[in-house]
Amino acid sequence: MAVKTAKQKRDETPAGGPPMDAGAFGEAVAKTLEKEAAGALLLIDLDDFHGINVGAGREVADKVLRAAFAVLTKWGQEERWIVGRIGGDEAALFAPGLALETAFLRADKLRQQLDAALAKAVPKGMRCTASIGVASAPRDAKTSFVLMEKAAAALFSAKEQGGDTVALPPGDEMVLKSSYYTAAQLGRLKALAERQKKKEAVLLREALDDVLRKYDRA
Repeated sequence: MAVKTAKQKRDETPAGGPPMDAGAFGEAVAKTLEKEAAGALLLIDLDDFHGINVGAGREVADKVLRAAFAVLTKWGQEERWIVGRIGGDEAALFAPGLALETAFLRADKLRQQLDAALAKAVPKGMRCTASIGVASAPRDAKTSFVLMEKAAAALFSAKEQGGDTVALPPGDEMVLKSSYYTAAQLGRLKALAERQKKKEAVLLREALDDVLRKYDRA
């Protein structure tokens, strides 16, 4: 029997197709993980969408949703990712074979594109952004159900940080940080977070933004 290549396996998945409902999305992720037990799940929620729905009406809210899903569908097609609409203003993307840290960086780029599209869709004086939770298999979970739970926990963490950000499942951020920073730096970061009453991830994001702006001007 001929052994199928990774590309042939990917071509058999629904990656790159239109958004699925929650049930179909979960089944597609489960089938994909059976063939390739690695990948990243991005769970996306629109910040302040309820305020748009109440303050501007359903027609405008639908326009905002269409703008968001246009970006997500395009990403699915270009990246060959599986796209799902989980319910209301919540969506999910599954990227077969994508490592956690790469997924985190891709998720932040996606967040920026969503924010830009949403800014054009909302009425003047209103704001709507995107929060994204990222979890990966097999690092965080080995089944689609548990992976979704981990991504949901990561999304909750992003919301706790004020929204318009990308987060990992609780506990994972410190694991990643400890690979790059000394114990003394992490200790000072923790003390600063306590003084400022902010999450450590928020302070790290602010610092990274400052570094990127510095070298963009160079």
